[in-house]
Amino acid sequence: MRRIIQRLIAAIVLSIGIVAAAVGTSYGQDRQGKVVRIGYQKYGKLVLLKSKGTLEPKLAADGYKVVWTEFPSGPPLLEALNVGVIDFGNTGEAPPIFAQAAGAPIQYVAYEPPAPKGEAILVPKDSPLKSVADLRGKKIALNKGSNVHYLLVKSLEKAGVKYSEIEPVFLAPADARAAFERGVVDAWVIWDPFQAAAEAATGARALADGTGVVANYQFYFSSKKFLEANPTIVDAVLAELSTVDDWAKGDIHAVAEQLAPSIGLSVAVVEVALKRQAYGIKPITDAVIADQQQVADAFFALNLIPRSIRISDVARKPGT
Repeated sequence: MRRIIQRLIAAIVLSIGIVAAAVGTSYGQDRQGKVVRIGYQKYGKLVLLKSKGTLEPKLAADGYKVVWTEFPSGPPLLEALNVGVIDFGNTGEAPPIFAQAAGAPIQYVAYEPPAPKGEAILVPKDSPLKSVADLRGKKIALNKGSNVHYLLVKSLEKAGVKYSEIEPVFLAPADARAAFERGVVDAWVIWDPFQAAAEAATGARALADGTGVVANYQFYFSSKKFLEANPTIVDAVLAELSTVDDWAKGDIHAVAEQLAPSIGLSVAVVEVALKRQAYGIKPITDAVIADQQQVADAFFALNLIPRSIRISDVARKPGT
């Protein structure tokens, strides 16, 4: 467990470096005007909003410029929000738990409904492993602090396997896939569209997805400072996201065609991933806060975060 915590600390240091490299140049320039700095990942509703180009004219009417910065995953995106180089972004369930425990000034402002099939524990097609219980003593690749971290924790718990009885191998998706294909690890816990890509290219099969185990929410965040100063701008971003979400839900094939070139996957693979995604941009509710609190409590019980936290402390209250 000490090694796990040391790796988490090392990852935080590394993520600070990623953040600095990604956005350090523009930070000083953009602070001077009225700017909304949005962090996004290669896949999801924010990248669709960016490509649509509808947010910029809406915010320009209020004198705001939009600056977009891409991140490889949720943890470095939230580290960027923590150190004040972005104002808004989205991740899955686990990254904000680590961020809040580290004192990041995040505020949950919206969520997407559960998408439990959008993440899974994969094994090679010819693996002798048949169930999650078979993972005892095995090496499992995952992106540290990401949504799939919680999927692994809860899947092991359900199967009667202690977290201490497996060997987590913390790798980013590209490195994890390479290790998975070379047989360096026994299993890989991953989310879409990487999940769909691995299934299509290698015949990987799922020991389990999130069904009946975890919700797999997507959350949208603002920094506390930005939300307090610009609540109507945050609402405008969420409104445009809802418009894009409605379009995506109604024409998944068109969305796949638009996303596929930018993420380097086939239209067919992206379409599979999109069909496992959830749709709807919704205000934070007490029920969602309670679900997210369970994630936080599970991580604290495993000493994966240094202190107990309350999600309600950093959730935007309805009507504000």
